[in-house]
Parts: sequence; C-alpha cells; structure tokens
Amino acid sequence: MSEAYDEELEMIKRRKLLELQRRLQEEERIRREREAIEIQRQEILRRILTPKARERLNNLKLVRPDVARFVEDQLIALVQSGRVKPPITDEVVKAILQQVYEQTHRDIKIRIIRR
Repeated sequence: MSEAYDEELEMIKRRKLLELQRRLQEEERIRREREAIEIQRQEILRRILTPKARERLNNLKLVRPDVARFVEDQLIALVQSGRVKPPITDEVVKAILQQVYEQTHRDIKIRIIRR
C-alpha cells in the first residue's frame, strides 16, 4: 500500500512540475512577444518623429507614462492612416498634447460658504 501511495504521489508531483514548466514557458513566450512588439513600436516612433519630438515624448514618459503611451499610439495611428506625414515635428506633438490636456483636464473649484 505504501508503494502505491508513493507512486501516486510521485505522479502528482511530476504532473505539477510539468504544469509549472508549461506555465513558465507560456509566460516567457508572452514576455518575448510583448518585448518584440515594444521594439517594433519604438522603431516606428524613431522613424516618424523628429529628435526634438522624440525627446518631448521621452520626457513626458518620465512624468505621465500613460499619457505618453496614448499619444504614441495616436501618432502611429495618424501616420498609418495617412492623416499625418512623417517626420512629425515637436509642434505637432505639442498640439496633440494640448488636445489631450483639454479633453482630460477639469477645473476644480472650491467654494467656501460661511454661515
């Protein structure tokens, strides 16, 4: 009985180990795919942006990575759709940032009413 129990336990351990290995391989594959996509995005941005515009986006990434990512996606989409021709200048990036700011910014007003 002890031998059968040991064999069953060993089989369970092997299955768990195989499952863990498969999961790790899948995570590694996904990580490599994401990395390749990011490299591709950066290459596209390098080709379509002037150095000054690229510098502005890199500075924005330090402060607001979510906004920078959104603007990068918008710029890539604009170029791919043919609505904007490369190279994209710093002025164009500033205009897009201004539009994003206007759409997302809310004025907060606090009124104090004394009684």
